[in-house]
Amino acid sequence: MDSGAGGGGNSLPSGPDGVKRKVCYFYDPEVGNYYYGQGHPMKPHRIRMTHALLAHYGLLQNMQVLKPFPARDRDLCRFHADDYVSFLRSITPETQQDQLRQLKRFNVGEDCPVFDGLYSFCQTYAGGSVGGAVKLSHGHCDIAINWAGGLHHAKKCEASGFCYVNDIVLAILELLKQHERVLYVDIDIHHGDGVEEAFYTTDRVMTVSFHKFGDYFPGTGDIRDIGYGKGKYYSLNVPLDDGIDDESYHFLFKPIIGKVMEIFRPGAVVLQCGADSLSGDRLGCFNLSIKGHAECVRFMRSFNVPLLLLGGGGYTIRNVARCWCYETGVALGVEVDDKMPQHEYYEYFGPDYTLHVAPSNMENKNSRQLLDEIRAKLLDYLSKLQHAPSVQFQERPPDSELPEADEDEDEDDDDRDGTWEGDFDKLPSRVKREMVEPELKDLEGQKANAENARGFNTAAEETICTKALDVDSFSVDEPSVKVEQENVNKPFD
Repeated sequence: MDSGAGGGGNSLPSGPDGVKRKVCYFYDPEVGNYYYGQGHPMKPHRIRMTHALLAHYGLLQNMQVLKPFPARDRDLCRFHADDYVSFLRSITPETQQDQLRQLKRFNVGEDCPVFDGLYSFCQTYAGGSVGGAVKLSHGHCDIAINWAGGLHHAKKCEASGFCYVNDIVLAILELLKQHERVLYVDIDIHHGDGVEEAFYTTDRVMTVSFHKFGDYFPGTGDIRDIGYGKGKYYSLNVPLDDGIDDESYHFLFKPIIGKVMEIFRPGAVVLQCGADSLSGDRLGCFNLSIKGHAECVRFMRSFNVPLLLLGGGGYTIRNVARCWCYETGVALGVEVDDKMPQHEYYEYFGPDYTLHVAPSNMENKNSRQLLDEIRAKLLDYLSKLQHAPSVQFQERPPDSELPEADEDEDEDDDDRDGTWEGDFDKLPSRVKREMVEPELKDLEGQKANAENARGFNTAAEETICTKALDVDSFSVDEPSVKVEQENVNKPFD
């Protein structure tokens, strides 16, 4: 491994830009103990395996390692319905038999089972993503990482696809306090439906999802789904077929994302790095190598825009840990050795004990003609967005108060984003008044009409759960945005 990386979170110069990146990494040692149940493909243990690799490759010393502050009820309710959050908080394996109606209503039970510590798990992974957004917004790092996050299927009123709380939507809402525009990019094999749906009617968040489409969960993500109302052309979907390889993937990814960055000019980027798009995934059917997957991280990093890296799917857990370890190195600008160091999970990686695994010889069903058509169609959509949208500046809502325990012994104790760990009731009344939750749940009725037109049933069992957030009432701190955008390409000291 390249051993010249400086301490204190500064990474090596990397690539043509040669700019150091300060990286914050969120990890809770408890996260690997949560267990979805016997035979369930989602295994939080993969996060602990990733962390062990990072420790033994020596990458942790190059980052600020932070334990996330658990997201509170009111943090989760900035997107999710109050009764859904209350349900998640109260349900246990012992009480679930008494709550069958609620389980059905909130889609909890099979793909999304009730397990011990479920709500704490949600608080932990959401706290890491929102904490990363806070760190980026305050300029305390260039890249924030939360491999426990990226659970992109969760909806306002229901669990879906192994996801209970949508940490990505919560993190984007936090970034929107500081940035006029936020870009979301999703390289999980499954469509990023929960995030797309939340921001389907706004021009302040652009979502771009690359995914398997056609008789595949969750069934959404058609190339013709492009957003609605003010959000038209601000949702992009890249539908792919089985066996896509590195070359075909980047034939689409680089020109599309390059044009998005040029036209949309986001103040921050969230990249969901689901590893089920890798070759050999237990649930996936793509043929990407770890280097091919990580090239998406390298490409996003090259724009020098504040970047939040999140996990997501990934069900061959030895390859998930390999991938996210390597991508942490990419974020830092450190090339890690292929030869794996000895560590507590070493036996998972036999018989080769290497970081990289060769893709298979499976057929790539994505013909050049198909790829050409997809690329042309999406670039045509983008041509209709030649000017970046603007947002009315308003008084900025308060930051989510998400302090975190700094696991670096030599970091200053007072580097806490101006956050506090005390009692809300002890704050001065003026501060309390300013911290009252902004009305984020006034949703656009147009979205419900749009979804009905597309054949969705928006009515839950007892309530109509309108889905798209109205983020136009969201304020941006004008001076901060201007200072941040001027400084975005300057090297970090």
